[in-house]
Amino acid sequence: MNKFILGLQLFKNMGLRYVSYRIFHEFDKRFGTLQKRHPIHPQKKHYISLNNWKQLDIPFVFNARERISTPKNPTLLLQTNASRIFAGEVCFFSHDWKNLGVDYDWVTNPDTNYKYNTNTHWSKIDDFNPKNGDIKYVWEKSRFSYLLTIMRYDYHFEKDNSEFVFKEILSWIKANPINQGPNWKCSQEISLRMINWLYSLFFYKDSKYLTEEVFQEIMHVMYWKLHHVYHHIHFSRIAVRNNHAITETLMLALSELLFPFFPETKKWAKKGKYYFEKEINYQIYDDGAFIQHSMNYHRVLIQLLTFGFAVTQSNPHFFSKLVYGKAYKALHFLIQFVQVENGKVPNYGSNDGALFFPLSNVDFQDYRRSLNSLHLLLTGESIFEQKEDFVDIKHKKISIFKPIQIKQGSIAFDESGYFIFRTQKHFTFIRCASYKDRPAQADNLHIDIWVNGKNVFFDGGSYKYNTEVETANYFFGTQSHNTVVIKDSDQMMKGGRFIWYYWTKSLKTVINETSDYYCFEGSINAFKHLNKNCIHKRNIKVFKNNCTWEIEDNVLNNHFKAKQLWNYVIEANVDIIAFENNNKLNAQSKDAYQSNYYGSKFKQKGVYFEFKNAIKTTLKIE
Repeated sequence: MNKFILGLQLFKNMGLRYVSYRIFHEFDKRFGTLQKRHPIHPQKKHYISLNNWKQLDIPFVFNARERISTPKNPTLLLQTNASRIFAGEVCFFSHDWKNLGVDYDWVTNPDTNYKYNTNTHWSKIDDFNPKNGDIKYVWEKSRFSYLLTIMRYDYHFEKDNSEFVFKEILSWIKANPINQGPNWKCSQEISLRMINWLYSLFFYKDSKYLTEEVFQEIMHVMYWKLHHVYHHIHFSRIAVRNNHAITETLMLALSELLFPFFPETKKWAKKGKYYFEKEINYQIYDDGAFIQHSMNYHRVLIQLLTFGFAVTQSNPHFFSKLVYGKAYKALHFLIQFVQVENGKVPNYGSNDGALFFPLSNVDFQDYRRSLNSLHLLLTGESIFEQKEDFVDIKHKKISIFKPIQIKQGSIAFDESGYFIFRTQKHFTFIRCASYKDRPAQADNLHIDIWVNGKNVFFDGGSYKYNTEVETANYFFGTQSHNTVVIKDSDQMMKGGRFIWYYWTKSLKTVINETSDYYCFEGSINAFKHLNKNCIHKRNIKVFKNNCTWEIEDNVLNNHFKAKQLWNYVIEANVDIIAFENNNKLNAQSKDAYQSNYYGSKFKQKGVYFEFKNAIKTTLKIE
């Protein structure tokens, strides 16, 4: 397709601010401006002594391990995970344990064995090169989330592995010179590393292994991490504008509280707080949905808000009322998707396995503990029995919000286009949206079906962001979703890695209810790269008292062959019957893959029905 037309599409979808910034940022890289702004080999400065730091009243999540009141729970799983970490293993993307060895160099990709050059300024590092592999495999250990496991192990088993913890931090500092190599590339990764280092510093603040020398090394790097985030903040706010911007602006907003001895933090915090509140206002829709159209990144948001509110508990007016109100809406939104049997939610949207602060032993797919922590802070009450470690109300609850209930029946999040039908036995989720922000996947009018907490008809997930084009296109495209394709084409036209052209648009959504079923009617303008007037209509009946769904799809202004797609778990007892003009259609097999964890995929069951303009289908699940 004509590059000029696609350029206009990009401009229309992303806006002048985005396009202009990307152009100027490229100039900054090519002409060395970023290198000047982020210098290498900066001179060391003395900001505060270790002893004076210990005397400061810094409002962290906790002050020291001795003051933590979380009940002791020395589980075998926690002991096993800690032992694996001591042996050189790291859990990647919340599920995949890899043995990196006790002398890992911090810059070799364990997925490809490609070793990055730490003599290269971060601005010259290519983070999406097929030869290098997915850079997230390098970033994962460098987040230092695994130190929280060691910290929890020490607390519950009454051990002291602070020597190991500080050796790990010092090893990273030695292997990653300031502003050089892959681990200085992403400001969000830098921010998360700072937070996890802070957890270690406060937990082990009285350790004999936290010497003056060690403390000064850490503080030197901490300063330049904050410096990096502040001086590159507009990249996340303009070029990315998602959870990255939330993480980074929050880090800056809290910087004066956490690092009052750094000379610039008053300025950085003022700007950071201003930016953070703007991002919260923009990225959390009025109905509580999150800008990234992703359940997992919505949880990332919840975790970041929990951390920010825990740090500022002593000052419940630190953030504006708008921030707390939006946080409550975001919490309410995600809670409605939780399966009460196991804490799982639909695997909708991009999912990179991110669990920033693993403060419990539960599986990555169980959202209850993360949601419970924010609910506790905002309402003063728990919504689930399960709790995270080291999350407590040290002061009064932040604001007066009512406890949230998981609702039965139909729920419509009209602004963002999410629709839920919940009964005692099954759960149905449908997406019918218009995008004001960048789509993640080509999945409009996808239907997700759960029975007794089991995801029977599923969203395929994400697998990997940097993998073979065909594989990436499957998971991000329409084929991995339960909806309709035309001419085997995605609903939107795929551009670069996270770019779609010809965004789908919701035209109509209506929800009705009878004594026997819930009824959804929705239509979208889709496949505009094939025919700008193409419309996909979907009507769904969700029966209340049995596991039956009736789906009717109509495609208007279509001149190509259409397919209705179904992806479901192999072990499910499923009956699918489809008709076109009263003629029964034969189901044809298709490849179907499910990726519940980043970097992992397995084969499931897939079928499709070919039709011209209209198809009626009945799903029954035993």
